[in-house]
Amino acid sequence: MSKNKQFKQLLQQPNAFMLPGAYDGMTARMIEEFGFPAIYATGAGISNAQLGWADVGLTAVTEIADVVARMSDVTNVPIVVDGDTGFGNALNLMRTVKQLERAGASAIQFEDQVAPKKCGHFGGKQVISKEEMVNKIKAAVDTRQAEDLSIIARTDALAIYGMEEAIDRANAYKEAGADVIFVEAPTTVEQLTQITAQVPDIPHIINMVEGGSTPLVSLEEAEKMGFQIMLCANTVLRSAIKGIQQSLGVLQRDKSQENIHEFICTWEERQELFKLKQIKQWEKQYLEFDVLEEARKR
Repeated sequence: MSKNKQFKQLLQQPNAFMLPGAYDGMTARMIEEFGFPAIYATGAGISNAQLGWADVGLTAVTEIADVVARMSDVTNVPIVVDGDTGFGNALNLMRTVKQLERAGASAIQFEDQVAPKKCGHFGGKQVISKEEMVNKIKAAVDTRQAEDLSIIARTDALAIYGMEEAIDRANAYKEAGADVIFVEAPTTVEQLTQITAQVPDIPHIINMVEGGSTPLVSLEEAEKMGFQIMLCANTVLRSAIKGIQQSLGVLQRDKSQENIHEFICTWEERQELFKLKQIKQWEKQYLEFDVLEEARKR
């Protein structure tokens, strides 16, 4: 079954699922190996990890596509890609769809912020008109090469104009052809339940940002509220940052690796993750041959 069809099945199943965020090939592989059914290519995480900058719209679509292609090469589950604003107007978005679909996206998320965008849980956001975003969604739907590529429509209007506007936009984006709706940064449980009740008959994303605007709920609670996808976009990134800080702290303090082992994986775990055994099998299969016999043939 194709990755696109896998993702469509996840949207149609009765149970909600968790969608952890990855920012490179390693984290994508780890998410799959822990049994999660899909991977989120996080724009914020890619900006943080690859550029070293906050999520304020500094990444280019080519940089996102490069990372997604690497993730796709080493995984077998669907990848949901954060396509930000489409990196411009509807015409820019059309090119973005083509690039990310070629890179291996099974779903692409677009938002109605003004470009350059900001993290959905930052202040100072601005949004484009509802009408412009509707046209961008229609452009995405018309541009995708595979009909089962899912288009996710996100609105950031709640923080700027309030719930009524966010609900109105979400319904308009649904009508325009979006496959999934994502209302960003609700601040109460009441708002969460209002979103799914007033934008019915379509899968919804709840974005769980530790320390962000939205109250943290469990997957079971999210499902009861009507959400299909529980996005944990940067939990992996932030746990990696914490682990690196701890390891560097030990090196700085002790000037030795003697006490670092509790903060790092073992040598064997590292080689297992990066498939050294498989590489050795390929070497034996494709690289080993009789040099003298080859010389005689010449």
